[in-house]
Amino acid sequence: MLELRQAADRGHAQHGWLNSHHTFSFAEYFDPKQMGWSALRVINDDTIQPGEGFGTHGHRDMEIITYVLDGALEHKDSMGSGSVIRPGDVQVMSAGTGVRHSEFNHSHTDLVHLLQIWIVPKFTGIKPNYQEKFFDAADKRGQLRLVVSPDGRDGSLTIVQDASIYAALLDGDERVEHTVTPGRNAYVHVARGELTLNGQPLKAGDGVKIAEETVLTLSDGNNAEVLVFDLP
Repeated sequence: MLELRQAADRGHAQHGWLNSHHTFSFAEYFDPKQMGWSALRVINDDTIQPGEGFGTHGHRDMEIITYVLDGALEHKDSMGSGSVIRPGDVQVMSAGTGVRHSEFNHSHTDLVHLLQIWIVPKFTGIKPNYQEKFFDAADKRGQLRLVVSPDGRDGSLTIVQDASIYAALLDGDERVEHTVTPGRNAYVHVARGELTLNGQPLKAGDGVKIAEETVLTLSDGNNAEVLVFDLP
C-alpha cells in the first residue's frame, strides 16, 4: 500500500516571519486523518525570515529531528547546548523529562529552510539528550545514507524509538532500493526536487505512507533530496 499525500494538500500556516507546511496535524491545523504514521508524528517544512525564529519554549517526551536544507539555524537549549546548523547537518533533541530551547535564523540577510520532524519515543521520562552531526553530500549521492537510528549504527544519530531515517540525493540515472522488513511500515518525504517511488512520480513536499511493501525503489531524480523513514 502506497498512500500519496501531495504537497498542496498539507496544512499551511503563514505567520509573516514563518512560512510552514504541515504534513500531519500540528498547532492550528487539524485533520483527524493526518495524525501521523506509525511513530512518525510531525513533518513541518519551515522557512524562517532573516533574524527571526522560535523564542524559548518547552518540549517533553518527543524525539525532535531538525534537517536543514538551506541557510543556517541557531539553536540554544536548557541542557547548555548551543550551535548553528547548516545544510548537511542533522540535529536530534530527545526531549525526555523536559527541555526548553530556542531556534532562530542565524542570518540577518538570508532565509533558512528546514524540516522539523517529531517521532514519538518508545519510552517516556528519559533524561534529555542533544546530538548533531554533519553528513557529507557525497555520502548521500545516489545512495541511502543512514542519519538516524535506534542504535547509532554506521555513525548515525540515536533516537529512543525503533525507527530509522535515511537521506539520499538523486539525479538522472541514479537509483536506490530499500528493503522493508515484513511487518514494518515506511514513509517517504521528498524534501526538494522530483523523483519516482515504485513508478509513482513525486515532487517536493509530497509524502507517501507505506505498508505491506517489500521493496522501495527511488529513481528518475531531478535535483532530488529525499528522506526515507523505516518505522515500526
